[in-house]
Amino acid sequence: MAGNPAAAAPSSSGSSSVFLPPPSPSDGELLRSLHRLARDLSAVDTPAPFLRALFASISRRSKLLAAALDDLRGAAEELPQPAGWGTNISMVSPSLQEGDRSTRQEIVSVAMARLPRSASLCLREVLLVLQRFKAIVADCSARSRMRLLLESDEMEAELRELNHDLATLLDLLPVVELGLADDVLDVLALASRQCRRCSPAPESEETLKASVLSLIQEIEREIVPERERLEEILVEVGINDPASCSEEIESLEQEIGDRASEKWTASMIALVGLLRYAKCVLFSATPRPSDSNSKADVEAEDGEPPAPPSDFRCPISLDLMRDPVVVASGQTYDRESIDRWFSSGKSTCPKTGQVLANLELVSNKALKNLISKWCRENGVAMEACEASKSEQAQAVAANKAALEAARMTASFLVKKLSISFSPDAANRVVHEIRLLSKSGSENRAFVGEAGAVPLLVPLLYSDDAGLQLNAVTALLNLSILEANKKRIMHADGAVEAVAHIMSSGATWRAKENAAAAVLSLASVHSYRRRLGRNQSVVEKLVHLVRTGPTSTKKDALAALLTLAGERENVGKLVDAGVAEVALSAISKEETAAAVLAALAKRGGAEAIVNIDGAVARLVAEMRRGTDWARENATAALVLLCRRLGAPAVTQVMAVPGVEWAIWELMSIGTERARRKAASLGRICRRWAAASAADGERGGGCPVATVVPPAMMAS
Repeated sequence: MAGNPAAAAPSSSGSSSVFLPPPSPSDGELLRSLHRLARDLSAVDTPAPFLRALFASISRRSKLLAAALDDLRGAAEELPQPAGWGTNISMVSPSLQEGDRSTRQEIVSVAMARLPRSASLCLREVLLVLQRFKAIVADCSARSRMRLLLESDEMEAELRELNHDLATLLDLLPVVELGLADDVLDVLALASRQCRRCSPAPESEETLKASVLSLIQEIEREIVPERERLEEILVEVGINDPASCSEEIESLEQEIGDRASEKWTASMIALVGLLRYAKCVLFSATPRPSDSNSKADVEAEDGEPPAPPSDFRCPISLDLMRDPVVVASGQTYDRESIDRWFSSGKSTCPKTGQVLANLELVSNKALKNLISKWCRENGVAMEACEASKSEQAQAVAANKAALEAARMTASFLVKKLSISFSPDAANRVVHEIRLLSKSGSENRAFVGEAGAVPLLVPLLYSDDAGLQLNAVTALLNLSILEANKKRIMHADGAVEAVAHIMSSGATWRAKENAAAAVLSLASVHSYRRRLGRNQSVVEKLVHLVRTGPTSTKKDALAALLTLAGERENVGKLVDAGVAEVALSAISKEETAAAVLAALAKRGGAEAIVNIDGAVARLVAEMRRGTDWARENATAALVLLCRRLGAPAVTQVMAVPGVEWAIWELMSIGTERARRKAASLGRICRRWAAASAADGERGGGCPVATVVPPAMMAS
């Protein structure tokens, strides 16, 4: 009793049934954890065919350990226990008397298990080794198969070391003190011998690894892999269908982004290109998207994630922003796209056209968090690595094998498309072209150089909704590259086909992507004029703004804004009703105010003022719109007043509260908004002064009754 004061101490409640912990309360739990770990390892699945022998040996040794540990648990319960230990269940816990009998008995067994100190210390080390085994097994299951193959030497060396440690611990285990039966001792001895007899990697595994690296070297030398050899290698790796190939590509891309293996990064990048080529050559029967009138349905069925909200897409590349940054004008772009814009020698804001005071970029962390949340909720891959997307793109561009694999893939797909006679076969190929051209200027260049554009154009007239969507999206992706813009604009009937999609597309997503393609093509000055002269294109864009859903309206308005940047286009835009549809959307889409400002600047001021309520809507947007919308609404009002004079100013001053709206914007607006508001205020003051002078002669217009102090300043 003197050696265990805690056992003699009475409880505060005076109850004799309070649980008193033994000197080594975790021995029973230790044995149970060891048994559970050994049992789990005995049922481990092989992550790749070439690791079958290695994982089978882990399973065999774990089964031996599980059997031995099962007997060890029983033997530990029969060892002599320290004083103070009773066998009455009430001594363990009062609440156990109400529980299930088998559960109570198991807890009692765990609590009563008591090991000699040397055995306890040794088994704790065994537990650490088994936990390391389990961690390696779990890590292998999470890795891509190709990375497992590349890193097989390092992994097997680590497993050999663990096997050696486990054998040493089993040899040191004081089996005599534990009183184990002879057959249990034999099992432990067999497990120890097997751990020490860890065989080297099979020759087939080394051969497979050498074959994969040899393929990469051949592709670097522009040698097209033989189909049969490529298929044989992928089967040995465990990639034998389109789904497993796509999964492997995604896993490799994630590991490259996470910088999981610096040593093998170059090979992994090359393997992504090789697998994309193999997916097209060996597994061309990709699932075909079903026809659907719903944008969401088409996206779900063709395996693509839902389209990101327009606010999450970069205005330059139209891709989902991975690293959104804010420029001096307050607009947000993807860092890679705006860096490329500035690198080309431009110092203006691509969206607003204004000259930037500086070229500094500020990370938009709030938007990045929103994009990350949307990606998680919709299953869209989002790079979690420290390296930016541009760094990864540079790594791919510097990898000759990856580039040659992409070139081979583009060439194969275009040749396949040229001989595809059925919509189903064409759709599978176009879907792959769409995916290949989705990212990377090199991929877009290879597809364009291979001659994809003339083959895609006729498919825009297809009655197959999936094929139509894939074709127009592929053209949109290709149009991001300057060289491909020229190919599209010079392809026979390409512009007319895009206009056809905007009016007769099977889904809103197809129509939206057609409008986005017009926006992309119109970024080139000469093409902007040509598209603006095409009355069909303008009319279809206007129709989309009138009738389309929100995301479609955004792209159509953005395209109209770009077309309005050319003076000779404005007359045709006004005739097509662009001013009317922009006003109808002004309270919902911020781009609408920018369209009106662009029209007013280049000859459309009179058409805007002649629309009933136009000025009042612009004033309302100046008060309640977003920062960019308020800037443009104010700019439009300034332009209307300067171009048309008194008729426009009279309408502005007739809107109740316009003075306070100007004053508020001068106080809290953006820098550009404050400048425009100040200009509008000066115009209104001059008009008020002139009206006051004319009032005495009876020829003045109504004068505003309230003028804030800020507007009264000279």
